[in-house]
This record gives sequence, structure tokens and C-alpha cells, in this order.
Amino acid sequence: MLNQIAIAISFILFLLLFTGVGIYSASRKKKTTADYLLASRSVNPWLTGLSAFATAHSGGMFISTIGWTYQVGISSIWLLVGWFLGDYLAWFFIHKPLRIVSEETSSETIGAFLAQNPQQNRSIAAVSALITIAFLGAYAAAQLLAGSKALHVIFGWNYNWGIILGAIVIVTYCFSGGIRASIWTDALQSILMMVAMLLLLVIAVAACGGLGGLWQQLGAIDPTLINPIPEGLQYGFGLFMLSWLVAGVGVVGQPHIMVRAMVIDDASKIGISRNIYAISYVIFSTAAVIVGLSARVLLPELINGGDPELALPQMAIALLPALLIGVILAGIFSAVVSTADSQILSCSAALTQDLFPKMGRSYGLVKIGTLIVTAIILAIALASDKNMFALGVFAWSALASGLGPLLILRVWRFPVNSAVGVAMMLVGIATAAIWNGVLQLSGSIYEVLPGMVAGFLVYGIARLLNSFLVKNKK
Repeated sequence: MLNQIAIAISFILFLLLFTGVGIYSASRKKKTTADYLLASRSVNPWLTGLSAFATAHSGGMFISTIGWTYQVGISSIWLLVGWFLGDYLAWFFIHKPLRIVSEETSSETIGAFLAQNPQQNRSIAAVSALITIAFLGAYAAAQLLAGSKALHVIFGWNYNWGIILGAIVIVTYCFSGGIRASIWTDALQSILMMVAMLLLLVIAVAACGGLGGLWQQLGAIDPTLINPIPEGLQYGFGLFMLSWLVAGVGVVGQPHIMVRAMVIDDASKIGISRNIYAISYVIFSTAAVIVGLSARVLLPELINGGDPELALPQMAIALLPALLIGVILAGIFSAVVSTADSQILSCSAALTQDLFPKMGRSYGLVKIGTLIVTAIILAIALASDKNMFALGVFAWSALASGLGPLLILRVWRFPVNSAVGVAMMLVGIATAAIWNGVLQLSGSIYEVLPGMVAGFLVYGIARLLNSFLVKNKK
């Protein structure tokens, strides 16, 4: 009982700290939609980099990445390597021009940027908004679910209570401070996420007898756990890696992450944010893989009838004193909240600016949109089947396939009319869904690759047809 109280106290103190920072950020706000959605494009590069890291690498890293590594072993590292390389390429070639072009076109949301002229391209803005609300909403629900899993293990709570708590914390500060509150809390949460993961890494590896002992014990459990090449790849390792590199490039289809490039105070400072993001990602993801491997040694019972996604909180209980368990729990919740708040705000922007633009003219109605979206996401999370990995991974691929190709074309200033833009989005998502659900080939080639290729093919075919028609008229 005393342990439970100590865990709860340390956890609650961190929750109050996050909420307090978010609410305090509201003291800098202006009562305009541009400030609520983009912090008036005034965020410094350090906060931008830390916020992008916390937003992109969230409860999924604490829960699903560790759970996946627990099951497949060291080969899980390739997903993270491919993802990082693709993501880093996007930082080099997409983020800076997005900041420049979005300001030139006065775009306050990703949907408005995709449409370029929302009055003339209403269909692009509306369809992108529906895609954002549907898939980013599901992604946010997956984050809330990740946090509830940790609370379930440590306190024995019903999953639903953890989901509701996460939603309440997020809406408290997002409603008051908008994206500025999200970014300020993200920066704080990113530090706590790193501390929590590295703390458990050191203790878990020591419990396994060091890295050498960990490796030997993994080989004794199952030699495939130390085989760096994934098992059962139908199309070979090269295409597998290419698909995960493209998955990283798929960050361009994630509104909650890409909006970070739009809020920075100076496009020339993107490189600073990129380096902060990259260093944080490499350290954090490497630690997550090693923690997942350590869990396989220390908690072997999860492989038979248990839930590998619960490996990290269960290992914290087994290895740490109560106060440090509270730190780990706060780290997991930080990761969850830092992503879910950004996703909720992006969905709110899509609803009030792109789908129902008349709402976007009122600062008060934009804030009401945040409450509406939170309620929708809460309902999705409460109704979910508790499998976070599948929910989050497909939501990412649908957004990457649906919005990513069009955003790249807009960033590079290629002309796209409404009909082609809508077709690109719908064909991209349909291709990803068929690849995953019908053909079931995602285990060998992640569906972002065929999904994004399909979107670009639609554009290429449309350009060829247009050229052909123009020549025939002459």
C-alpha cells in the first residue's frame, strides 16, 4: 500500500507540472486563431526540435516498440533505422520549404497548405480534413491507450480510467494555450521521456549481467532473437528496408508533426531543430530496443499468454523502488500526452479551419472544436480492442499515403488541381489499405511504400494525360 502511495505521489506531481506549464504558456497567447494554431510562427528552434521529438516518438516507443522488440529480437532495429533515415531526409528537403511556402500562402493548417487556395480547392481541404480526423484521431486514441496500459499494470486500473485521465490532462492545457501549450509541455516531457528510458536501460542491462550477459541469454532463449535479419521476408531485405525508409519519409503526411516546421520563428534555423531532433531520436530509440531485449530475458512469461506491450511497466515494477516507478510511469505518460495533444490540436484545426471554415473565423469556436475532437478521440479509445501497435502503425501509413505525396508536390511548388489532389489522397489510402488488409503483405513491405508510390503515380498519369490533350488540341 505504501508503495502504491509513493508511486501515485511522484506520478501526480509530474502531471501537475505538465499541466501547470501548459496553463502558464497561455500567458503568452494572443486571442487569435493564428496564435492558437501556429503560436504566431514565433517558436524558437530548441523548443521546436524537442517538441518534434516528443511528438513523433511517443507512447509507441515506450509500449509498442518495446513490445515488438520483445517478440522478434534485435531485428526490430531495422524498422527504427529505416524510419530515422527517411525522417531525416524529410527534415533536409521538406521542412524548410514548408515553413517558407506556408507563410507565403498564409496557410494556418496542413489542409489549407494542401489546398493552397481553400476557396477554389474546397474539395482538397475538406477531404484532407476528413482523412486527418479519421486517421489522426485513431492515432491519438492509440496514444491514450498506451498510457492506460501503464496505469493498468502499476495501479490495476481499468483501461478506461487511464484513457479518461489522459484526455482530461490534455484538454486542460490545450484548451487554454493551444499549440504553444502543446510545444512548451512537449519540451519538458521530452526530457522526462529520455530520463525515464535511460534509467530503466541502465538498471535492466545490469540485471541481465551487462550487454554480454544479455546477448548470451537471448541466444539461449531463441537464436532468432539475436539474428539481425528479420524472418520470413517474401521480397528480401532490400525492399523491406526501403519500405521502412519510405515510412520515415511518411512523416510528411503527419499533420501533428509537420505543423512544427510551420511554427518555427525563422526558416533558416530549421537545421538547429533537425539536429536536436536527430540526436534525441538516436539515443532514445537505441535505448528502447535494448530495454525490449532485456525484458525478454527478465520477463519470459509474457511470451506465453501475456501482453508484450506491457513489458516496460512490468519491468519497472520488478526492478525499481516506488518513487522511480513513478518517474517511469510519468515518462510513459509524458510520451503519450506529448503526441496526443498535438494530434488533438491538428484534428481540431482540420475540423474548424478546413471542414467547417466558418467556425475558424471565431477564436471561441476554434477552442470549442478542440473539445469536440477530444470527445470523438476519447470515444474511439474507449471502444478500441486494446492493440495499440496495429492501430498506430496503420494510422501512420494511411496519413503518409493520403497526405504525404500531395504535401511534397505543394512544397516543391508543382501545380495540382482539385480533382487530381483528391484522387491522389484517396488512391494512396486505398492502396495502403489493400496492401495491408487484403494482400497482407505489410510484414515484408510496409504499406507506406506502395501507398505513396500510388499517389505519385496518379499525379504522373494526370500530367501525361493533360500533356496529351494539349498536344491534340494544337
